[in-house]
Amino acid sequence: MTPKTLSANDFPTAETMPGKVTGLRGKSLDTLTLDSALSGELEMEDLRITPDALLRQAEIARSVGRSALAMNFERAAEMTRLPQEEVMKIYELLRPGRARALAELEEAAERLRHDFEAPRLASFVLQAAELYARRGMYRTRY
Repeated sequence: MTPKTLSANDFPTAETMPGKVTGLRGKSLDTLTLDSALSGELEMEDLRITPDALLRQAEIARSVGRSALAMNFERAAEMTRLPQEEVMKIYELLRPGRARALAELEEAAERLRHDFEAPRLASFVLQAAELYARRGMYRTRY
């Protein structure tokens, strides 16, 4: 059986398919209550968005012609696999004037592609690297 293609009719997924909206430990939205938080039943993984949820949002966005938004959701799905420390390193490198050379961003893209299996994020970093090179943004500004 072919999986259903999502469309605008499936938005918001928390209402149209609540059973599929879960945290990383599989808890559904209806179990995320104040009582469960106070009793210690919830963990951060129960509250974090999952790659599947982001990919569903991407599919819905693409179905209504919002391809740029869909790509953002797909990159966000890849980001869920990155440790916070790695996210912050790359964020810092992407700030104008922070990377000293093209090679720094190329190395970051390589880590994303090979260490974290995040090809969309790697491509995004390489696009930024090329733009920074064209605009002379590798010089230290501070």
